[in-house]
Amino acid sequence: MTPPPFTRRQLGTLVGGGLGAAVLSSCGSESTTDRNTEVNRPDPSKKLTASITWWHGQAADAGQLLSDLAREYEAAHPGVTIDDGAGASTVDDLLQKLQAGFASDTFPDICYAYGSWVTTLGLSGRTLDISALVREAGSGWEEFPEGARATATVGEEVVGFPAVLGDLALYYNTELFDAASVGYPTDEWTWDDFRAAALAITDPDRNIFGTAYPVPGNEDTTWRFWPQLWQNGGQILDDEGMPAFNSQAGADALDFWRQLALEDESVYLDQNGEKYAPSFQAGNIGMIISGPWYLYDFKKAKTPYAVSILPGTDGDHQTIAGVDVWTLFDHGDESRASAAYDFTRWLTAPEQDVRWNVEYGNLPLRSSAVDTPEFAQYVESYPGADVFFDNLQNAVNPRPTVKGYEKMSAFVGKAISEVLQGKGDAQSALDRAAEQSAPALA
Repeated sequence: MTPPPFTRRQLGTLVGGGLGAAVLSSCGSESTTDRNTEVNRPDPSKKLTASITWWHGQAADAGQLLSDLAREYEAAHPGVTIDDGAGASTVDDLLQKLQAGFASDTFPDICYAYGSWVTTLGLSGRTLDISALVREAGSGWEEFPEGARATATVGEEVVGFPAVLGDLALYYNTELFDAASVGYPTDEWTWDDFRAAALAITDPDRNIFGTAYPVPGNEDTTWRFWPQLWQNGGQILDDEGMPAFNSQAGADALDFWRQLALEDESVYLDQNGEKYAPSFQAGNIGMIISGPWYLYDFKKAKTPYAVSILPGTDGDHQTIAGVDVWTLFDHGDESRASAAYDFTRWLTAPEQDVRWNVEYGNLPLRSSAVDTPEFAQYVESYPGADVFFDNLQNAVNPRPTVKGYEKMSAFVGKAISEVLQGKGDAQSALDRAAEQSAPALA
């Protein structure tokens, strides 16, 4: 089995590229008009003729697989040609490429986008609205998890299809647990259990930490905070769409990690978010909270790992889902719009998805893929994959798909980073982040 299509940096930013707000903040002003091209399901009795462009941002091996899929679709639809290419050297770089394309009217029909970009893209006036088609009976739209559907939706418009799914669960090193005589995590674990295990595993003389937290202050920092906020009964935004994360629930969640980091000294604080996974893989960290994109690496390295759901609060084990999206763009051409919709629908169908996501160690997009032989092989090949897939049921709250989320995330991420490094208390830091975030959300 070949390596996954995403570098750790890319898929780690399934959580969302922090560049989104800065690069795309002017997208709305770049757009001279909102296109509203009607998207029709291709008539099988008529030849669909169109030429579409697809940017995916993937590296060589994954890019070749996507190219092979494009050629397969073209063979079945002789009137359609797909100009497929990375578009940029990484997914992160697609943001700047899109901005330039919006300004020059040379943007693609389909582009891979991190979930946190989608709202800003949707407000640019350049996206294609496929809501009427995906809401038709038999479209299969309901097979995507609720959070994935929400991420691809801006207001009342569906602007694309989910491309990659992930969620946060708990990886743990069984050898370090055994050495510390600590029982393995269970589905009944609380955060107190987690804290006790982290402290017991920590061994400064051997450079071993009980757990880790990435503190670059971006979305990779922020999204790990949301599950405990929700478990404590808190919310990110209130009913008016204003910050609510600075509630007692939020302060308690952040202060929990402050205690682990500063009082217990059991947390490896990863300054750029790139080192905690390799350190876990090397046996220097007992537990990390991350997603299925590391299954391949840990299996290949023969890391003695296992996976459990997140610890819970009063029996609540909520997690958070990460969703990337094949975003569709409107060029004012009905044939192009129909071809872009139909190809992306085909690409995300179980028959193709098991050869794209599942083959490369990622979770299947649609629930119906669970019944395929490829999914059974996936679970057998990647221990813990079934935990991540079942854990999607614990992702009951999506991240807000609202304008200003990226800026709010940066303020919250900075607050978390500062508190975990001893630069303030949880309540004051979150209050400041809420005050800073409010103008962006208004």
